[in-house]
Amino acid sequence: MKHIYTLGFTQKTAQEFFELLKKNGIEFVIDIRLNNTSQLAAFAKYPDIKYFLKAICNIEYIHDTVFSPTEEIMKNYKSKKTDWQQYKIDFDELLMQRNIENYIKEKYTLNKNICLLCSEAEPERCHRLLIAEKFTEVFKDIKIIHL
Repeated sequence: MKHIYTLGFTQKTAQEFFELLKKNGIEFVIDIRLNNTSQLAAFAKYPDIKYFLKAICNIEYIHDTVFSPTEEIMKNYKSKKTDWQQYKIDFDELLMQRNIENYIKEKYTLNKNICLLCSEAEPERCHRLLIAEKFTEVFKDIKIIHL
């Protein structure tokens, strides 16, 4: 069985973060954050993250905002204008508009160990879980593993 991995960098040291990726044989990181250049992201700030992944772990990196929420969806959720249930509805609508299943089929294969990267420490209220679930809809025989 193949896997799709997810990882949030918040509340992890650089050592913990990169060791998790190495230990799980990750070969390709898809950064699904809308903004990957925030100074608050420390070692996970672009372009540093791309360099660190390659230099430390020999992992390829791509920033793919097709998997990101819009600024409006994020703002509404972070300001508590919408709750998690509404966030999921809004995000799912956005993914339908983006024809996400076809996008995944056309752009990605699971011939490498892929990890979806976001900032949230836990996946339960992070869009990386929702994206990982979309991958399971496209590639039927895969399991989601949260690092």
